[in-house]
Amino acid sequence: MTPPDRLAECLAALAAQLGPGSVVQAEADMAAFATDWRRLFHGRPAAVVLPRSTAEVSLTLRLCHAAGVAVVPQGGNTGLAGGATPDASGAQIVLSLKRMDRIVDVDPLAAMIEVEAGCIVQHVQEAAARAGRLLPVSFAAEGSATIGGIIATNAGGLNVLRYGMTRSLVLGLEVVLADGTVLDARRALRKDNAGYDLKQLFIGSEGTLGIVTGAILRLAPRMTNTETALLALPDPAAALAVLQAAQEALGETLQACELISSASLDLVARHAGLKSPLEPSPWSLLIEAGSCLPLREAMETFLADCIERDLAADGVLAASMQQATSLWALRERITEAEGAEGRSVKHDVSVPIGRIPAFLEAASDAVLAAVPGAILNLFGHVGDGNIHFNVIPRDDTPADDINRIVHGLISTFGGSISAEHGIGQYRVRDLAYCRGPAELAFATALKKLCDPENLLNPGKVYPTPTVT
Repeated sequence: MTPPDRLAECLAALAAQLGPGSVVQAEADMAAFATDWRRLFHGRPAAVVLPRSTAEVSLTLRLCHAAGVAVVPQGGNTGLAGGATPDASGAQIVLSLKRMDRIVDVDPLAAMIEVEAGCIVQHVQEAAARAGRLLPVSFAAEGSATIGGIIATNAGGLNVLRYGMTRSLVLGLEVVLADGTVLDARRALRKDNAGYDLKQLFIGSEGTLGIVTGAILRLAPRMTNTETALLALPDPAAALAVLQAAQEALGETLQACELISSASLDLVARHAGLKSPLEPSPWSLLIEAGSCLPLREAMETFLADCIERDLAADGVLAASMQQATSLWALRERITEAEGAEGRSVKHDVSVPIGRIPAFLEAASDAVLAAVPGAILNLFGHVGDGNIHFNVIPRDDTPADDINRIVHGLISTFGGSISAEHGIGQYRVRDLAYCRGPAELAFATALKKLCDPENLLNPGKVYPTPTVT
């Protein structure tokens, strides 16, 4: 830990060089930066630093590196794994990029947008829309999450089926390394095969290898015709059959396929007052397709075919944007409703798509045997194999006991313990369930190479390496 006098000298130097309001130390003013969105992790930062530019981020890291002060980068603080929360030592600073929120350039012809890392995702979506384009990343926290944050965590969301994870949208990055060196790889190129693609190292690294300060992102055509349907299904196996039918009928226009359990809809009805327009069924599937051309007839044919083939018991196709919004609200309010129900143990897992039904059956049986009476809030992005297997226990069963059951099965099914939420500090101990010894060793060596003093977001993603 940094000696108190060196920490104080570092903070004084930062305050002097960054100017008034850039270094916050009052406990009340730091409170919002000291805990995660779920209120599971609580820290005590020495200060919150608010740079206005890449140069100021570089200066901050250079001074902190010289003083041996650890830095925890933070975007919109909407993560679900505690990856942006400082520890309780009072010796780490939080580096918030919220002031770096400039949209630098929008190029509709090249379908690209250049932004600073502190830009709110929704604001970038709106800038793209004004240019007649689409930033095709969408999730519940887009009104608060920042571009730097979603790049650092490689965020997923509702449209991964069509557009991929955040990683697939990043064309270029600007990153500040642990010692303050600025790595400028912002290239507005669709094709660039000149050696290592270094930006990929930092996407999904959660600020442990470098801090993202700017990005050039790929945009997509804006969909002028969107169709949304909800289907009632008997089981997850039927969902896979419907997914295949949708892929055949709708092709590349298919952009979302969300599996929702009856328990999830019960929670939404109980806590959000929203009800499905269909008769109760064990499972539901929310399908969305988008195109620049009319889609209505194709969606109607697809829906009728699913019912005629007994893949779905019933279905409804939204007749207006308002009805489509209502159908999506059933999915988007699940997390909020879960929180209102009580303590939950969340699992953001992925398995090969064809193994989803078997995993759900095995994990459900195992958890209910160990935690009788628990509510299993199961939902997720079935088109890309991502299931949110959330457990609401009715007793005091420790979260670690439930994690061992679910994550242990993930290893058996060849999956991942984190599909889109990242590792943070929440899942570090369980990483070995989906990463082999060689992978862990290589990652640790990479961390030591990029951050030899372990000052960038220490204790996150991978076990803290020994500093030599």
